[in-house]
Amino acid sequence: MRPRILLTFVLLCAGAALAAAQTAAAPLDITHLHGTRFLDSPWLVQAGDNPAWASPAFDDSRWTRFDPYSPINAIYGEQRPPILWYRLHLADDPAEDSLALSEIQIARAFEIYVNGELVMRSGQVEPFHPRTTGARLLAPIPQQAIRTGSLVIALRLRISPSEWGNGQNPGYYGNNLAIGPYADLQHEAWLTILGDNALPWFDHLFTIGLGIIALLLFSAERRQKEYLWIAALGLLTLLEFPSTVVESFRNIPVVWDIVGILPRGASPYLWAGFYFSFAAIRIDWRWRTFLVIAGIGNLGAALQQYASFNILPVQIFLNLPYIVFLSIIVPVVLALRVRRGGREAAILFIPAVLFSLYIYAEVTLDMLFRVPGWKPFALRGLNLIDNFHAGPFALSLNPISGILCTASVALIVLGRSATTARRQALLDAELEAARQVQQVLVPEHTGTLPGFAVESVYLPAQQVGGDFFQILPDNAGGLLLVVGDVAGKGLPAAMLVSVIVGAIRATAEFTRDPAQMLASLNERLVGRAGGGFSTALAAHISEQGQVTVANAGHLPPYLDGREIDLPGALPLGVAPGVLYESSRFALDPRSRLTFYSDGVVEAQNPAGELLGFERSRDLSRRPAPEIAAAAQSFGQHDDITVLTIERTPVPALA
Repeated sequence: MRPRILLTFVLLCAGAALAAAQTAAAPLDITHLHGTRFLDSPWLVQAGDNPAWASPAFDDSRWTRFDPYSPINAIYGEQRPPILWYRLHLADDPAEDSLALSEIQIARAFEIYVNGELVMRSGQVEPFHPRTTGARLLAPIPQQAIRTGSLVIALRLRISPSEWGNGQNPGYYGNNLAIGPYADLQHEAWLTILGDNALPWFDHLFTIGLGIIALLLFSAERRQKEYLWIAALGLLTLLEFPSTVVESFRNIPVVWDIVGILPRGASPYLWAGFYFSFAAIRIDWRWRTFLVIAGIGNLGAALQQYASFNILPVQIFLNLPYIVFLSIIVPVVLALRVRRGGREAAILFIPAVLFSLYIYAEVTLDMLFRVPGWKPFALRGLNLIDNFHAGPFALSLNPISGILCTASVALIVLGRSATTARRQALLDAELEAARQVQQVLVPEHTGTLPGFAVESVYLPAQQVGGDFFQILPDNAGGLLLVVGDVAGKGLPAAMLVSVIVGAIRATAEFTRDPAQMLASLNERLVGRAGGGFSTALAAHISEQGQVTVANAGHLPPYLDGREIDLPGALPLGVAPGVLYESSRFALDPRSRLTFYSDGVVEAQNPAGELLGFERSRDLSRRPAPEIAAAAQSFGQHDDITVLTIERTPVPALA
């Protein structure tokens, strides 16, 4: 009785073992495959490395059965073998003609064999040359393998120490590999790539585009430092964006990925400069020290994925300064600025708070994910904030908050541009009014004066200029001429010109003496020119051709191509009580007296060469329009004024 019972027990055990072996070896039936499916059925796994394990004829009945949704650590514990092989048996329809495999995120180096033939590879298993894992790779299954009706898929994986130590499940997971018609898998791959990356790519392109606009605005408005920080953030995004796009389509060497990560070290400093510029906070040495530490920590946290101690608490610790900055300091700084009436800070405050809430949720859920009892809840939460699907699009609070932030900055830039446009319109109107007034005060051409042939040309470098001249006839048949150049350009110079011209006309009511004229003008300008000054030259020419000249720092005139030697003196408005010395000479009939502003002598060609005194002296014999045209064509950079005076016979009265 006892031997019989023992024999029965042995037979039952053997039958159970045989059944288990048959169950383990039972192929996955895909003969009625419609569409695509994940290869998430139980696999067989074995540590070690043997090329024979790729063969469909290899006996894998002694391999360990593995559920791809369970952690591989439960099988190997602390052994952490560097190379693992997985095998899966499938029964397919021999009539199928377009089967393919789709892979994502299996490992940094792997090989996939179908019936012993290599169909897909990323990186190099031995020697180890890792690559990134984010690309969705496709590979057709050889037709001769399909026709056999039996497929054996073998995976050869290299699992690095950092993958073993990241606190997650290394190796194969249930959704890493899918099988189906090639066209369907390709369609799904493109749809997934575009759906997963639509928001992040839009965020990056938006930031890059805004950075380019900000750089153009900064080149026109150098005082607006905010534009420079926006441009710097656009440049940072531009440096990171290409590798992000490439990694979505193909896995790249880890070394390339590390190079693309390096600019992140500057991220905290650039974001601080951006937010602090809108909050009117200066980055002193204490902030700089903190931001350098945050940048080093941010870079270390990003690179830690490739370290052997890649665990979440270490990542959080390294990135803690940056996390504190974005989630606490930035909202507080903006809130304080809003309380002081900063409308632009108020626009930035909402996306900043949204991003800080995202950081709180992300860090909390990542920590809960490590707690076995909270793992399902944490996974649902992470999917909600990082991978919420709306049709084909994956929504994440990270790019959404980034897009809102960029849109807020664009709104601020648009508002500033509108304000600048309104101010520019007002300025243009003021300049046009000033030009019209200046045209009355300083006419571009002078009328005929009895006994004199006068030519004048006035070409301002801008809409209004700082050159001036006045020609006033006297009652004795002579004339008083005052020519000068106000320091500076544009509207301020034009306003000072108006003051000087008014002063010239007022002074001419009681004196025609050039030295007294300049002394009077000097006293009127001292302390009233806002720190500016003006050169001037006054000349009185009598009916008989006697010329009396006084100079206040202006270019001396030319008489028939010869420079008149005049004593120097301070320009107008520099110091009170300046006495100006007079010089006298004769202007014979048909002789030409030529007056310039420094815009003629300082005309500069594209090569940087000045027109200079020698050329200006040679030109002084020509008519005023020719001189001005020659200086302008040479290269005008300042206001050009040219006056020529000749004595002419006065027609006798009949």
